[in-house]
Amino acid sequence: MALVKKIIILCCLLVASQQELRAQRFILNLPDHDQKKYYFGLTFGLNFATYQASYTSSFVNTDTFMRILPSWSPGFNLGLMGNLKLSKFIDLRLVPSLSFSEKRLDFNKIGYDTIVTKSIESIYVHIPLQLKFKSERIRNFRFYVLLGAKYDYDMAANARSKRNDEYIKVKPNDLGYEFGMGFEFYNPNFIFAPEIKLSQGLMNQIYKDKNIPLTNAIDQLNTRSIVISIHLQG
Repeated sequence: MALVKKIIILCCLLVASQQELRAQRFILNLPDHDQKKYYFGLTFGLNFATYQASYTSSFVNTDTFMRILPSWSPGFNLGLMGNLKLSKFIDLRLVPSLSFSEKRLDFNKIGYDTIVTKSIESIYVHIPLQLKFKSERIRNFRFYVLLGAKYDYDMAANARSKRNDEYIKVKPNDLGYEFGMGFEFYNPNFIFAPEIKLSQGLMNQIYKDKNIPLTNAIDQLNTRSIVISIHLQG
């Protein structure tokens, strides 16, 4: 029995020493970061953009087009981030960025089997204002969700173009909303934050031009994109 007691005591001491070693090995990174009223960062990411289309009655009645379908296409984002602490669990975040995106329209004319793909390239000045709802920090990890509004200005929009070979014309201004989620991993010198969000435009992007049959077949175009971002926060 004495030997059993010694073995039990030894095991307890080993377990206690292992727990103490684990506690000593764990380091809380950036312990004072949550006390900051504001901080800044960099953001870059990959976007997948498309149009949501609704069609005019002439599209149904015309003998020109058999179908017009938007499709997804990739692009990328680069920008800055400013974060203002409102409370322990809520931040206000501004993420001005440049968004290089491409939307595609696949269509074919009645009597032709060939599908034609046209790309609409955009360079957006993207200005979202977001509310960030944070979880409690768990060691060097935190989860958050976000909800916000956005303004986009497309520097490549061709609404006022005088060219005769345009197949579609789009407007430069757009307003919309965004929502998403992300994770924050605290490192010794910065926070690594991967994030995914859905961005939905609310304004009609189509610019009517009676000389462009494709434009006249579409009643409304709204932008939609999925953005996968990486934030590096100070």
